[in-house]
Amino acid sequence: MAIRVIPCLDVKDGRVVKGVNFVGLRGAGDPVELAAEYGRLGADEVTFLDISASTEGRATTREMVTRCAETVFVPLTVGGGVRGVDDVDAVLRSGADKVGVNTAAIAHPGMIDEVADRFGNQVIVLSVDARREPDRPSGSGVTTHGGTRSAGLDAVEWACQAVERGAGEILLNSMDADGTTDGFDIEMIEAVRAAVDVPLIASGGAGKVADFVEAARAGVDAVLAASVFRYHTLTIAQVKDGLRHAGFEVR
Repeated sequence: MAIRVIPCLDVKDGRVVKGVNFVGLRGAGDPVELAAEYGRLGADEVTFLDISASTEGRATTREMVTRCAETVFVPLTVGGGVRGVDDVDAVLRSGADKVGVNTAAIAHPGMIDEVADRFGNQVIVLSVDARREPDRPSGSGVTTHGGTRSAGLDAVEWACQAVERGAGEILLNSMDADGTTDGFDIEMIEAVRAAVDVPLIASGGAGKVADFVEAARAGVDAVLAASVFRYHTLTIAQVKDGLRHAGFEVR
């Protein structure tokens, strides 16, 4: 299977936060233009993280997803503010292919079963915001609230439980590495990879092409990054070339 390269955009009230300044694009904050540009540049998927604080803001984001689905021909994942089956239904109806779940699933793990039963495993991406917690069996714990609060769960055990309940993919986000550009947390990736058999997406810490290659060697199926693509540190093509040169299949 080809390794997927996935840019991530933070969206608030239907606009991109920390917009990418692509040359020739009118609005740096228009997610539809940015997603289309990422599609042209070779993205295999695009992930939107909705950080809207209000119901109205999330509704605006869903309208944006609809516009996006009409013009962007790569799979779209939308996460953030998804609290139950009705939210998943609304996001999928707006045109998303997959839905990221995180905090709500920790509070109510049965939600994963409910969503999988109704829509199928393939739509559920469980986002695990993990950081090093030495007293956990795997050495990593699950966090909420942007990595500031421990959820009291072991990251590997939680990933396994979620997959048993019906999660179709795991997005493993290292909160320690996030924003550092020092590389992915390889040890954590390997621990989760050894425990689950669904596709695994690595996130948090990418700074150079070699980081993506290292994650692929650790067994991930996809790599997700925001800032390196947002600030033009790397292009999607450079990442894919690096993976290809290292012997990995890319699309």
